[in-house]
Amino acid sequence: MKTKTITIAGGSGFLGQVLENYFSKQGHTIYILTRTPKRDNEIFWNAKDLEDWTTILEQTDILINLTGKSVDCRYNEENKKLIYDSRMDSTHALGLAINLCEQPPKVWINSSTATIYRHSLDKEMTEESGEIGDNFSMNIAKSWEKAFYTITNPKTRKIALRTSIVMGKYGGATEPLKNLVKFGLGGQQASGNQKVSWIHELDFARAVAFLIENENLDGNFNLAVPKPTNNKTLMKRLRKVMKIPFGISHPEWLIKFGAKLIGTEAELVLKSRNVIPKRLLDNGFIFIHSDIEIALEDLLKQ
Repeated sequence: MKTKTITIAGGSGFLGQVLENYFSKQGHTIYILTRTPKRDNEIFWNAKDLEDWTTILEQTDILINLTGKSVDCRYNEENKKLIYDSRMDSTHALGLAINLCEQPPKVWINSSTATIYRHSLDKEMTEESGEIGDNFSMNIAKSWEKAFYTITNPKTRKIALRTSIVMGKYGGATEPLKNLVKFGLGGQQASGNQKVSWIHELDFARAVAFLIENENLDGNFNLAVPKPTNNKTLMKRLRKVMKIPFGISHPEWLIKFGAKLIGTEAELVLKSRNVIPKRLLDNGFIFIHSDIEIALEDLLKQ
């Protein structure tokens, strides 16, 4: 890929840093839109209003939007509003800013989530045949994608990333799971049969690069390994890699109680995400990490 200018909105978090590290190593120029700018390439934005940050889009080839309050919280009314507003406001602001550009970004990649699909132990959820669910988190995803596609940006190719659980060396799902195992709590959670769709941070970045490079691709893409694991296998492989032979399992009632205690939702663990990256595979994307044990060994090595 020729060197480009890439602007990442909400890029100061885990996924933004994964993408910045990956693309900057390839010689691309990276700008980060953030509420708390600290470095020279970071620009202030409040993820809502059209302010000075809009000028950077004139020199941006690729815009990636990762903005949104974390769903790792209790779904009380205040948090629900913040989760919803942070996604809608930022998406609308970026869409308007693109249309004010004389030379708008050629590509706009917007976050979505693999959580958009219903709980499924058996049916595989592809982009074409996946069944969209109906609860708070799934409806947020639907509203987010609707806001993204409703804005007409005639000169800009648009892609929504239905991203699964990202496993990272210094972030994502890996850290909390490691802590459970470390303290002897790394057994299966509930039945352990719930599917876990995941992607290694390197493949996440490579998939984004693949979508940028292939100019004929647009629309929704599932970012997940071709074959999901399940919770029982995930925890077993994690214990093996960390050389911790045992782990206490957690019944469903305890997970629900514990989620309230630490201020999160049990759905994050109990939902079966059976998501397949059919469009990536059909277009020739090759995963480096599709085996959970090998991926964990790579992420946890010192």
